[in-house]
Amino acid sequence: MLIELALSTLLVLTTAVIHGLGLLTIGRSLRALDRGAVDLELNPHSLTGAAYTSAVVLGLLALAGIEIWFYAIVYLGIGATTTLAASVYFSTITYAAIGFSDESLAASWRLVRAIEGINGVLLMGWSVAVLVSELHRIRHR
Repeated sequence: MLIELALSTLLVLTTAVIHGLGLLTIGRSLRALDRGAVDLELNPHSLTGAAYTSAVVLGLLALAGIEIWFYAIVYLGIGATTTLAASVYFSTITYAAIGFSDESLAASWRLVRAIEGINGVLLMGWSVAVLVSELHRIRHR
């Protein structure tokens, strides 16, 4: 159990850093895009506003994908799953806290799976907060 907790702690810390740096990158990229834009150009209901929002969403999805793949590679590396496809599928449904899987994870690593679910929910919540903040910011410039 201590090995699972240690590995889970390392994974959570790593994904939190990845997520934080990713959000920083997304935020800085968006600020660079909207420099000099007038208020009307960034109306959330305009084509530019929709493109801006889509860029935020795609950035957040890419960030989640990186974190899911990170967990998947670790699962494969520790022998908790047998194939890369199974690892990615398992990590995706666990990260998103769907909680149902016809793929199995080695019993000795179940705690890591549970903690990935908690981690995924928190990181997705953080992403939603950033999305809402960005939408609020462009609406109230």
